Parts: sequence; C-alpha cells; structure tokens
Amino acid sequence: MNDVTSPSPPTPAAALESDGFVLGRVIAVSGSQVSGIFHNDKETMAAGGVQIGALVKMRTASSSVYGIVSSLRLTDPALLGDEIEGMVEIELICEAIDAKDGGAPIFQRGVSIYPTLGTSILGTRREEIGAIYARPRTANVRVGTLYQDGMLPAYLVTDELLAKHFAILGTTGSGKSCTVALILHRILEQNPNGRIILLDPHDEYSKAFGDLAEIIDPGNLHLPYWLLNFEETAAVMVGSDAADREADIAILKAAILQAKQKYCAMAGSDDYVTIDTPIPYRFGDLIKAIDGALGKLDKPEGAAPFLRIKARLDALRSDRRFAFMFSGFTVADNMADVLGRLLRIPVAGRPVSIIDLSGVPSEIVDAVVSVMCRMIFDFALWNVRPQAFPVLLVCEEAHRYVSADTTVGFGPTRRSIARIAKEGRKYGVSLCLVSQRPSELDPTILSQCNTLFALRMGNERDHKFVHDALPEGSLGLLGALPSLKVQEAVVVGEGVTVPMRVRFDDLDEALRPQSGSAPFSQAWQGEDEGHEDIVAETIERWRRQIR
Repeated sequence: MNDVTSPSPPTPAAALESDGFVLGRVIAVSGSQVSGIFHNDKETMAAGGVQIGALVKMRTASSSVYGIVSSLRLTDPALLGDEIEGMVEIELICEAIDAKDGGAPIFQRGVSIYPTLGTSILGTRREEIGAIYARPRTANVRVGTLYQDGMLPAYLVTDELLAKHFAILGTTGSGKSCTVALILHRILEQNPNGRIILLDPHDEYSKAFGDLAEIIDPGNLHLPYWLLNFEETAAVMVGSDAADREADIAILKAAILQAKQKYCAMAGSDDYVTIDTPIPYRFGDLIKAIDGALGKLDKPEGAAPFLRIKARLDALRSDRRFAFMFSGFTVADNMADVLGRLLRIPVAGRPVSIIDLSGVPSEIVDAVVSVMCRMIFDFALWNVRPQAFPVLLVCEEAHRYVSADTTVGFGPTRRSIARIAKEGRKYGVSLCLVSQRPSELDPTILSQCNTLFALRMGNERDHKFVHDALPEGSLGLLGALPSLKVQEAVVVGEGVTVPMRVRFDDLDEALRPQSGSAPFSQAWQGEDEGHEDIVAETIERWRRQIR
C-alpha cells in the first residue's frame, strides 16, 4: 500500500486529505487499537488497497497518528465486485507531533493524542515511512530493510539493544542462526573492541566469525576443577542422580574445604576460606582428606560412600574427555588467564569467544556452562570499574539452560543466567537468548529481554507464548509470524525506535553459521568413493574423542 500517491513535497495539515488516498474512516478507538470501515474502489485497489501489515495514518488536531493494519474482514461477503467494503483493525505504533514553528514534525514511540471517530484513515508515502523508521541519532547498526518498503533500511539502536538484553526466537529453518551472526557482525563492524561470549552447543559459529573469534573447545579449554563452586563441583564429582547422593556430598564438602585450607596455609595466606572461594587446591590433598576421614571410621560398613567418591574421582582423572578440567599434576593459580581469555582482555583483534560445547561430555556440560556464566557475572560484580569491560553473553539453545519447567536443567546455570537477566545491566553484562522453542523458555527470564526478534513460528504454543511476551501496541504484528519468510522477523522493544517487520540483509556465504540441513537429494544421487576410509576415520575420532 506504499506510495499510493505520486511523490510530492509534504503538504500542510489543512490540506492533509489531499496528501493521500482516504482508505476509510475511524469508527472505534480502544487503547492502542483503532477500528475502521474501509472502502476499496478500482483506483484504490490499483494502488494496492488496504493490506495486512500496511502502514496507515490518522490526523488529530496537532499530530499524525500511525498504525499497522492487523486484520481485515468484509462487512458483507456477498457484495464482492469492483468495490469492496469491510472492517479494518489497526494497531497504533507511533505519532508525529506537529512542530509549532512549522518545521519538521517530531516522531515518537507510542500515542498521546488519539484520533477521533470519523477521522480519515489515510495511506502513507515513502517519505513518511522513511521519517518514522529514520536512522537513530544515537549509536546504531543497519540490519535489513523494511517490509513496507524494501528500499528503506532498518536500524537497531545499539546501546538500548545491548544494555537491556534481547532475545531471538524462531522455529528451526527460519534463519535464526544467520540472524544472530548478522547482528553480531554489524555490531562488531562499528565496535571492533567489543566483547562477546557465545555458547555454541553444536559448533555452528566457528566458521561464521573466522579470525574474529577465539574458539574455545575441550581440546584447548583450560577450566581447572577448583574454579567450580561447590554445587557445580558436586554435579561433576558426585553426579546429579547418584544414589545416596547426600552422604557423598557431605564427605566431599568437608574434604574440599580441608584441601583449600591446606593450600592457603602452604601459600602463607591467612584469608578466610569458604567452600565456594575460587582458590586452588591440590587433587592429591583432596584424596588424602577423604582417606583421612575414611581411616577414622569405627564401622567398616560406613566406608561405601568414601569408596564411591574415590572411584568417581579416579574415573574423572583418567578419562581424557575431562582432561580440560583435571589434567596435570601441579596446581597453579591461573584464574586471571582463564578469565582474560574468556572475556577477551585484551581483545587482541578477536572480540568473540566461541565456547564450542559440542565436545564437552554430556555429564558435565551443564556445570561447564554454569561456571562460565557465573564467572562472567562475578567478574563484573567485583570489578572496580564494571562499565570499563561490558560484555555480551549469547546463549544458543537457551531453553536448555532456562527452561520454563524448573525441574528440568541444572539449577546453578538457571540462577547464573537469571542473575545476569535481572542485574546484568548495572554491571555491564548483556544477555542474548536464542531459541527455537520459545514456549519452553522461563517467562520471567525472557521478560527481562527488552527487545524481541520474532522469526517465523507455526507452533501454536510458541505463538501464544510470544503473544504474551510482546508489549501492548505490537500485537498487530503478531499475526504475521506463521507466514514470515526466511530472513524476516518482527522486531519490537527498546532496540528499535518503532516496532517493525524487517527483512534481514544477506550474509556472505563465508560468514554464515554451519546450521544448514543435510542435502539429502544431492548426497543420495550416487555411491560415495572412499567410504571405507570415512568410516575408519570416524571410528578413530570417536574412540579418541577428537572432533
């Protein structure tokens, strides 16, 4: 419905009726919604007519009110012909206040002056759409083009997007991973010394960022066991579903505290030590503490939990999959090195830390995610200049960590991410949640994300969940979610000046994540040569746990 009139200079308010086709009249106003009667004759329909998603305007005494058409229906389906009459529902999104000096109107989100009954519903020009979605005056990045006019760019407000958290939601195949990569690349183009930590469960993003990223995987990760707090340690050293877990945990707690105190004494430190204090302790001292407690038992039948813990610790120490946490016979306080690498201090030309979790053993992956999220926040919390090192944490497959079902997932991980969502803004820690299952996300944590990117969604539960998450005044855009194309999204919240439907820019092939589906029709055309070698190599990598 754009450009329903030929381009011409804006006309004064008094002549507004001639500024565009009169598409209808207002018959009801309620909250952020306006209802009207529209009349499509031959001329109007030839120019596009009234369409879902179109931007329309209504005049008040001192402003122009703009809204998006959210629904259409005929008043009498039997009267189909050259002229059509029906009902239109419009969600109001913004207004343009007339300047008192006759200058350009002032655009602002929301509506303060509502149109009255009988007001004309008018088409909008490209100039008006461009003014509404104009490039913000503050720091911003271009990410695509507007649905209403593919020639007009769409922008994000960088600081509002990052400082107040955001979420990218959409079904599999909707372009979610490419959206993440595009937004991060555009931000880094203007902020080359940014700090981004990306939790990557499926090794999708290594290719997308190339030399801009520090790839951290089990092959080069150094995350010493003593950095874990006790809840995380228990999940690794005892397990989350072990029988008689409470008895094992009590023994482990006493032994770890004793080992930490011994290390401090040897280092000449008299600092107060708790079970969660992130200081080194020797694995050998931990075993000795357990043996010492075992030797004090009066009854041999009480030895079972001690022996279980020792067997578990021996298994962890000898399993090469856990080498990134339990390797080496000496202990050094390398906490600064671990944090510096994770948080990109210094950036050194690689502003992105990609945590490849695909090779982390499933038994401890939740504990690994938990300790990283916790350290990110704790560093910001205890930093004397927290605003000097702002960082963005991107959680792919976020429903795995912050599920709506509190009995699912790892409690410490949920609490760490929830703490970032609630308090991170004060300490310069931003959060991005990415999920193809919005209905499985914790609604309280999602509500802290003040910008939502909603890509195509066909699932009714997901659709309803996003409906409840969207702010009033944006619901008119919701009906488009099932019919969005790949690379299209509805964007609402603080990260955009006005709610919008956008088509994201194309990403270069080299910058796209490895998230595409297998090309079955091509792969099944003929027999692969050298398949014996492929099988042998796969088995070797499988046995050696090398990806």
